[in-house]
Amino acid sequence: MKKTIVIGVTGGIAAFKVAQLVSNLKKKGYEIHVIMTESATKFVHPITFETLSNNRVSIDTFDRNFQYDVEHISLAKKADLFVVAPATANVIGKIANGIADDMLTTTIMACTCPKIICPAMNTNMLNNPITQDNINKLKGYGYHFVDSGDGFLACGDVGSGRLANLDIIEDEIEIVLSKKPLLNKKILISAGPTIEAIDPVRYITNHSSGKMGYSLAIAARNLGADVTLVSGKTSLKKPHKVNVIDIVSADDMFKEITSISEKFDVIIMSAAVADYRPKNVSDSKIKKSLDMSIELERTKDILEHIGKNKKENQVLIGFAMETEDLIENAKVKLEKKNADYIIANNLNEKGAGFKVDTNKVTIISKNENKEIDLMDKSDLAYLILDYCLKEE
Repeated sequence: MKKTIVIGVTGGIAAFKVAQLVSNLKKKGYEIHVIMTESATKFVHPITFETLSNNRVSIDTFDRNFQYDVEHISLAKKADLFVVAPATANVIGKIANGIADDMLTTTIMACTCPKIICPAMNTNMLNNPITQDNINKLKGYGYHFVDSGDGFLACGDVGSGRLANLDIIEDEIEIVLSKKPLLNKKILISAGPTIEAIDPVRYITNHSSGKMGYSLAIAARNLGADVTLVSGKTSLKKPHKVNVIDIVSADDMFKEITSISEKFDVIIMSAAVADYRPKNVSDSKIKKSLDMSIELERTKDILEHIGKNKKENQVLIGFAMETEDLIENAKVKLEKKNADYIIANNLNEKGAGFKVDTNKVTIISKNENKEIDLMDKSDLAYLILDYCLKEE
């Protein structure tokens, strides 16, 4: 069922950025209703938000041009989430002290749904003890806050007070709206490629983009888990509210993961860890010659090490990418690594594998092979977590 988000826009210069937020959320399938304060209309015309949301913008509590219901109560009952962005010091102060003197504040006071506040104001106003007291008071009431960013402000000052990046606000929305079946679970996830140096210039790596591992980290976070992501080098943004540990080589990843693995309830090894590395790494660039060979040696097998040393009730999930005999090879890996599940995919399948947004997998366990049709990796992440942790 489509969820409804009410967005309250107050009178700050950052109000123009919220138009993009409304557009982004609408594209994700949310029903969006916008309430503007009178001062917000001085920065952005209501028609902008009406066009983007496909709903009438509410401004005046006493507007007579409405359908016959008490509008602020009607919106309050309809809302699954109320977001105030940008939130000025004025509106934060009013909400914190129970003042309901316009459409925005009367509606949010009538809402029983979760609420997210995104402050944006002058640095000195934000840091004023009164503002901070009001923020802390609202946090005590269960309001969620997306901290302001740092940088150059419209007033010319430099410091905190910028509206947070929209992707961070959208992440917070996903977190707050998601059910929390994994609350109090600690999940460790590996993602991305490893890089094995040949010399200061060259290295051995693979085509992994890290998208599957990052999607799993985001999904687990949204579902309430405390997530640590050990990541090789990728071009992906670090997920909001996920503890990210950056590594380079397979040995780096082995050391990081094995040093902390016993602290976690679930370990998901989705990284594409190099099986081999150069036996000898040159301190200087190797000069070109007609022929050259590089002697390789095996890297440490992280999944196998964890499987041999996993604690009782710890769930271990591995990944297998094959080009032939997918199920047979994955079953061998499941047994050899002492894993609970292997997520297997065939690189030759169209839309599956490296550097794409989709994947087609088979979830292998000791008792079942569960085939999953081609789908977006972000959706697949939820399905994997639900299937593999359904008894958790």
